[in-house]
Amino acid sequence: MKPPTNPASGILLVDKPGGITSHDVVARTRKLAGTRKIGHAGTLDPMATGLLVLGMNSSTRLLTFVVGLDKEYFATIRLGLSSDTDDAEGILGDPVDVSGVADDRIHAGVEELTGEISQVPSSYSAIKVDGKRAYALARAGEEVTLKPRAVTVSAFEVLEVRRGEHLDVDVRVACSSGTYIRALARDLGSDLGVGGHLTALRRTRIGPFSVTDAATLDALVVDDALLTPASVATTLFPSHILGDGDVIDLVHGKRLTVPQLEGVHGPIAGLAPDGRLVGLLEVSGTLVKPLVNFPTDEVLG
Repeated sequence: MKPPTNPASGILLVDKPGGITSHDVVARTRKLAGTRKIGHAGTLDPMATGLLVLGMNSSTRLLTFVVGLDKEYFATIRLGLSSDTDDAEGILGDPVDVSGVADDRIHAGVEELTGEISQVPSSYSAIKVDGKRAYALARAGEEVTLKPRAVTVSAFEVLEVRRGEHLDVDVRVACSSGTYIRALARDLGSDLGVGGHLTALRRTRIGPFSVTDAATLDALVVDDALLTPASVATTLFPSHILGDGDVIDLVHGKRLTVPQLEGVHGPIAGLAPDGRLVGLLEVSGTLVKPLVNFPTDEVLG
């Protein structure tokens, strides 16, 4: 497929396959789109599948507002085996007998990890320690101690308990940004006294964006899949249509007085009369100023 010569700006929803990194997805999309300016909001480990939100060209400016959104995952936790990475890609410890772990104990353990909890991220996470990624330090054999952080697990639901060669628990998790599902698997196993790790992970939602609306990487046609900056911004935020004069003032960084926005909180998607996104606006009383501006040639061209 021949890449477009003048790639547009927008957001792409991609269903990441397993076995490749999020960076691999970005690299392949860059070739398809014919642009190097593509970023993503929220990394998925190589083992994981599911929703990646990519920003292309000027729409990378919107990714900041996507990263912190709540997320939903479907996962499989294997009890009775610990892993140094807390997932199936790490080195597994010796198996522990799980025959005494009843279903009600699993449900109780999951309940304890639901709500506002304090979680220690995996040592193999991308969190920086003294300027270096924790996983890089851990792989180099250094001891990594990360501080616990407050996260919110709004839903931790047991879908099925499967007993066979292994004790596998299929779950659904809805959580705040920064929650590590690997750490939930580790902590559930630890709380049950048998150890545990993650064997499968699929991200199905980031804020209002669902994997059901995402294109697979192999079938991705950028022009067809691209969501406009305006459609994304108005999905995330309240919107306001600006007059032509106000558009020009905002493009030049000027402040506006907009009485009808008084009392509105949070960023506002400022739209030109033709529906294009001018930028995200910050409101203080009746005073409006640019929070994020889009390029002049995109707004006025």
